[in-house]
Amino acid sequence: MNELAITPAEILLPKTDDMSAFAVIACDQFTSESAYWDKLAETVRGKRTALDLVLPEIYLEDGLDDRITKINENIKSYIKDGVFTALPKGFILTVRTTPFVEKRIGLIGAVDLEKYEYKQKCDALVRATEGTIEERIPPRLKIRKNAEIELPHVMILFDDEKREIVEKLYEERHTLKKLYDFELNMGGGHLEGYFVEDYNAVLGKFKTLLEKERLIAKYGREDRFLFAVGDGNHSLATAKTHWNNLKKELSEKEVENHPARYALAEFVNVYDEGIYFEPIYRYVKNVNRKDFIDGLNKISAGNFYIFDGTAVVKKGGDTDLPTAISGVDSFVKEYITKNGGQVDYVHGENNIKNLVKNNGNAVGILFDKLEKSDLFKYVSKNGAFPRKTFSMGEGVEKRYYLEGRRIKKC
Repeated sequence: MNELAITPAEILLPKTDDMSAFAVIACDQFTSESAYWDKLAETVRGKRTALDLVLPEIYLEDGLDDRITKINENIKSYIKDGVFTALPKGFILTVRTTPFVEKRIGLIGAVDLEKYEYKQKCDALVRATEGTIEERIPPRLKIRKNAEIELPHVMILFDDEKREIVEKLYEERHTLKKLYDFELNMGGGHLEGYFVEDYNAVLGKFKTLLEKERLIAKYGREDRFLFAVGDGNHSLATAKTHWNNLKKELSEKEVENHPARYALAEFVNVYDEGIYFEPIYRYVKNVNRKDFIDGLNKISAGNFYIFDGTAVVKKGGDTDLPTAISGVDSFVKEYITKNGGQVDYVHGENNIKNLVKNNGNAVGILFDKLEKSDLFKYVSKNGAFPRKTFSMGEGVEKRYYLEGRRIKKC
């Protein structure tokens, strides 16, 4: 067993002639846009699709227990019908094109949950970059604890400034077996995948990122910080919670090798040109717009923007981005507790503007971008950012569910 937190896996792929129908976007996207999910459901109707196997968060308050039961039934049915085929142990090199970037290179592999921690500040090899909303774990846990397989939308970042790992694999992709090459539905772009059989060479390169001299030069101390969870922290936190519960019943030997100890994820270099950080905005609805904005203008946190349906107004200040977000979130929580209303987290400036324009009882709160070069240094020094600080790209650029892995012993 390696000490890097990343390991190759026997990855499952669907046996289908229509990959475009099978692959669907991460469940935590478009949570206020039912039209997206309605159109997706119509697009994949009658076909084998990952939409049968996941729970879009827009439905968290809509017959949740029945939906979870159906998902678990669908997973069992897909397994029984032989929908998935297992690759030999290895990685998958992914190449993603989106409407916004020419390419984003990733590596599908498994992360060791024993080396991951999602609390605000820790010294784990794998760390959360944002705060975790504990109440979002239980619905996902209900699915995972009974599921035979997982389909991940987790994206984990690593800090390879020399670009010597996935970039080198990309340059040599013509020597690798191509596994898939297709257009993603709903305007998600294009996806290619290549099988990486020589996983030991890849692991050796990741090991160099933990050399003592390099860590001291980057962080001012020997901080063994290898991976930062960029997207899907709540899914990974769910996997961690499930594993912590399960391992209480296992022997020491079973703990070492149980498939639930690991979670499938896509590992991406933070310096990849296809990685850029977008703010996550606050969409506050069912409030008195004027009263809410009046209160918002009185808080001390600065550096954010208010959209009232007609104009974006900057609220200036000298606080940094994490402080501004924490201040806004504290006000929103206090206001809703006293006066009612709901808050949702929206990706994309156009998306939140359209939502607010179409709802006279809503307000949009916008933030500046986080510079991706600051991510690892900030987390090393301060711990995780406030929850829902940033998103890697626009909503449509998120990972699509395609690859899977068994999380129960056969």
